[in-house]
Amino acid sequence: GLAIALAGQDTIKNFFGSVVILGDRPFEIGDRIIVDGHDGPVESVGFRSTKIRTLEGHQVTIPNSEMVNRTVQNIGKRPYIRRLMNVALTYDTSPAKMKQAVEMLKEILKDHEGMNPDFPPKVYFSDFNDWSLNILALYWYHTPDYWKYMDFSQKVNMQILDRFNNEGIEFAFPTQTICLENGD
Repeated sequence: GLAIALAGQDTIKNFFGSVVILGDRPFEIGDRIIVDGHDGPVESVGFRSTKIRTLEGHQVTIPNSEMVNRTVQNIGKRPYIRRLMNVALTYDTSPAKMKQAVEMLKEILKDHEGMNPDFPPKVYFSDFNDWSLNILALYWYHTPDYWKYMDFSQKVNMQILDRFNNEGIEFAFPTQTICLENGD
């Protein structure tokens, strides 16, 4: 009897886990979730386990007793996608060019596609990095559709590249300057 009770313990845990999942509804079939580093849409929720198809194409089966004790990020339920972008300019950028670059970024993001007025874009000359002057741009894209967000991000990047190149504003990349002194 003890062996049967111990063997059935996992089955009972998984059954109660599926009852919690079905009652609490932290996700639905088709929602993209992240659990324990596994990222992908939920394919099925059974009495024993939940199946996720990862973005790499693998199927991951997680016992429901474990699902209810894990942190589940439901990507499918997000109302927007936030982008935090760092634009690094060379240290020889003049203050006038830096102001111009900040203003250009503000213009590019002003009233952008997918913008919610409650989440206006933010652009700041934020840091003096080791190898660059940094402009921080932050915006929210209000549709959770990742591919529409990627299309919009590409448009933004192309506008930045085009406008900065036309104005002679140079992007920085990691560099190091070595100064040699004559001992005379």
